[in-house]
Amino acid sequence: MKRLSLIFLALALLVIVPFLIWGDHFEETMSLENTVDWLQSSGSWAWAVGIGLLVIDLFLPILGTVVMSALGLVYGWFLGGLISAIGSIGAGLLAYGLARRLGRRAIVLLAGEEGISEGERLFGGETGGWLVAFSRWMPVMPEVVACLAGISKMPFRRFFAALCAGCFPMGFVFARIGQTGNEHPLTALCLSAGLPPLIWGAFRLVYYNHK
Repeated sequence: MKRLSLIFLALALLVIVPFLIWGDHFEETMSLENTVDWLQSSGSWAWAVGIGLLVIDLFLPILGTVVMSALGLVYGWFLGGLISAIGSIGAGLLAYGLARRLGRRAIVLLAGEEGISEGERLFGGETGGWLVAFSRWMPVMPEVVACLAGISKMPFRRFFAALCAGCFPMGFVFARIGQTGNEHPLTALCLSAGLPPLIWGAFRLVYYNHK
């Protein structure tokens, strides 16, 4: 797995570098109050702005959980959570699609065909779905794991199901935090960490019982 670790580190650096360059600026400007103001100033297009911010989190150090909380304040926990989940899913699909289409050749140069084969074994088996679902609540990991899944050509249906299993709990929980005024962040963290693997496990159970 050494070559796969090299791929992981290379992708992680691509994600971390923008944080090192612009992270402090985004952290200062993207307070919950400022983000809510931006959304509200967009009028009826606030939902699209929220989705756009979550999608470009793939390239810029956008504070995704702050955007989700702001959407909860603007739209309520249900609609805000739904919009948040759609934005997060969009970011995951973009990372998967770009990496699958463009990233494979670069990774072959970096880690060789052996590195690609290690990734295909990992994401072609049961572990891949768990990684995708569980990674959504962790910093840096969502983008890296989605890119690895794309490079390794993880089956799209499995990737999409695992992505949804991670994104929907995350979206609803942080929208709820925003709606209730950020009162219980520890509870939200536990829920967002615990629900994705439970949902993915339920999907696997239903999926394999009906194959």
